[in-house]
Amino acid sequence: MSDKYIALHALLRQINDLEAAAALLEWDEETYMPVGGAAARGRQLGTLKRVAHELFCGDRIGQLLDDLKDEEYDSQSIKASLLRVTRRDYERARRVSADLVSEIASASAAARAAWRTAKEHNDYDHFAPHLRRMVELNVCKGEALGSAERPYDGLLEEFEPGMDADTVTAVFNALRGALVPLVTAFSADSQLEDGFLAEKYPLQAQWDFGIRVLGDIGYDLQRGRQDTSAHPFSTSFSTSDVRITTRLREDYLPAGLFGTMHEAGHALYEQGVDPALEGTLLASGTSLGMHESQSRLWENQVGRSSAFWDHYYGPLQQVFPQQLGGIRQKDFCRAINRVKPSLIRVEADEVTYNLHIMVRYELELQLVGGDLDVAALPDAWNDRMEQYLGIRPETNSDGVLQDIHWALGAFGYFPTYALGNLMAAQLFSTAENAIPELEGYLARGEFAPLREWLTEHVYTYGRRLSANEVLQRATGSALTAEHWLAYVERKFGDLYGIW
Repeated sequence: MSDKYIALHALLRQINDLEAAAALLEWDEETYMPVGGAAARGRQLGTLKRVAHELFCGDRIGQLLDDLKDEEYDSQSIKASLLRVTRRDYERARRVSADLVSEIASASAAARAAWRTAKEHNDYDHFAPHLRRMVELNVCKGEALGSAERPYDGLLEEFEPGMDADTVTAVFNALRGALVPLVTAFSADSQLEDGFLAEKYPLQAQWDFGIRVLGDIGYDLQRGRQDTSAHPFSTSFSTSDVRITTRLREDYLPAGLFGTMHEAGHALYEQGVDPALEGTLLASGTSLGMHESQSRLWENQVGRSSAFWDHYYGPLQQVFPQQLGGIRQKDFCRAINRVKPSLIRVEADEVTYNLHIMVRYELELQLVGGDLDVAALPDAWNDRMEQYLGIRPETNSDGVLQDIHWALGAFGYFPTYALGNLMAAQLFSTAENAIPELEGYLARGEFAPLREWLTEHVYTYGRRLSANEVLQRATGSALTAEHWLAYVERKFGDLYGIW
């Protein structure tokens, strides 16, 4: 190993440490920080991110990359992968000024605080100035990373390398055409009973059951923890410290349980990255779409499956005998999978979920492109929800204010959710073929075979492979919607007895 490679690795570790410190402050901001700390926290985050950005974009990194470009490494080695990914990130980061990075971090801290207040009080006007500023700053960032003509592509590339808006739009247009008849067919059963899910479920009992499931599926609580937040999320400071949050609702059982499983899927990915990548740019998920594939896979393909509840329904009834004692497992499974257009994305069923993503994607594309003003966003949101899902929010808290992403400055993030759905189905279908007894394992509460398969074929690589390379190696083909469509037709056809 050359001295220059060692020097580069050491410098990248320092930058990683700064970014981890910033991530820890952001985690605290969403979990325990008092409301009054927002301004100071924004300044602190701005300082840390500025220093990390300046260090990464400095001439020393560029010089080391240039000096190492002619050194020969196996193209599949960690060293070659690190040099390739560092070069890509370095060239992109150099396009964004340290002042803009710091300003976005500070503005985002203020926007997050304003969003929480606005959501709680249904006060869009309180959030609107902050959202306007976040749009302006992200347009600048998108122009720096992409072009003045297509700033959204620059933002999307941050989350899904190799993807552009034209490709996403084409995929979504084709998917929407297949979704409409599915939603119509599956949501026609208006007699399905699911009211028992909205009875009173004590929060501590929900929490304890969720912690049990977390341990069973393999989330290592010695290297992670769960807390609560207004919007569930996961965050990683290292492969040995990966944390999640959930949101419990006393009046709706699925919110907490499936929020926990969703975020655990993200965390399993981060905990499963090869430890040899620790402290480098490679020690993370390869794209947000691939990351989302793991959260959706564990939430839906596993957590909402009949096999999963073959193992867990009896214990759940014991925890909540008054609420579920007289409910058959089959009826419970139908209820937690009920296809019904709803207002809240994180509580949407699998079939309508992608429509929620399309609403957000199309609106943020217009915001960044200058075709939609922030003041007009609530009405545009409501109109699009009515057009795609047939329902119209009565409040902005249940509409345009329900997600934190734009307060974070995460423009270009939303489409990765739908891309992740497609990846999840493709990977799970392949795992079923590779593990013929997979359904039986799930029914017995044995999750190691699936987790180990995912670790080998997805998690361990971190960013050494692109999302497309992971899919190609694991499944033998590039991303396709065929597996997802086959999955929902089979699963919901069986649940609803339609075909």
